[in-house]
Amino acid sequence: MTQFSLDPLDLAALLSSRVCHDVISPVGAIVNGLEVLEEEKDAEMRGHALALIKSSANEASARLQFCRLAFGAAGSKGASIDTGDAELVTRQLLADERTQLFWSVPRVLMSKNKVKLLLNLCLLADAAIPRGGVISVSSAGEEERVSFKIEAKGVNARIAATVPQLLEGESEEGAIDARAIQAYYAGLVAKACGLQVSVRSEPELVTIEATPAAQAAAEDASPDAKSAVA
Repeated sequence: MTQFSLDPLDLAALLSSRVCHDVISPVGAIVNGLEVLEEEKDAEMRGHALALIKSSANEASARLQFCRLAFGAAGSKGASIDTGDAELVTRQLLADERTQLFWSVPRVLMSKNKVKLLLNLCLLADAAIPRGGVISVSSAGEEERVSFKIEAKGVNARIAATVPQLLEGESEEGAIDARAIQAYYAGLVAKACGLQVSVRSEPELVTIEATPAAQAAAEDASPDAKSAVA
């Protein structure tokens, strides 16, 4: 396993590619719907096209609003973000019939990097249940000692084998592409917050936790933790 770091320009380019990947599908659907409206005279087909345009526009808007908070500056340096806004964009992103969201994070103003981390962990949880399921998001502690826990329950729930390493800034090849950049970026944000992310997989359940780095190190060094590893 190779520890590596990205040039800032490469990081920006890969994150931009990730955002474009997220919005290209609904935007493409909008274009297709407009083409149908131009060519079709049948009222029923035009109705289907309008419904497609509306749903795709809502999806593109939801993804862009989520990405703005999860990846963007979202205010000036040192700014805080309302966790209520984080809940709203997450609900909009997951507004389908496949996934239920249970949000148990108190509505407070929180440092933007911690909110960005929370949103990025929600993305990892969503990717862990491609067939849909239930995502539960909770927090504990005050701002300075806050920790997050996200559980993803669903059929064949699993986390990609590379994600834990990417969260630690490691890669088998010593390189990274746009598909993997989000997990790597989440690890960078976690370090900036002084938090350490851990991932645990069980049948039908993936648990992602972010805890203060000093607390995580103490737990790793405890006799119980050592005996569990042994």
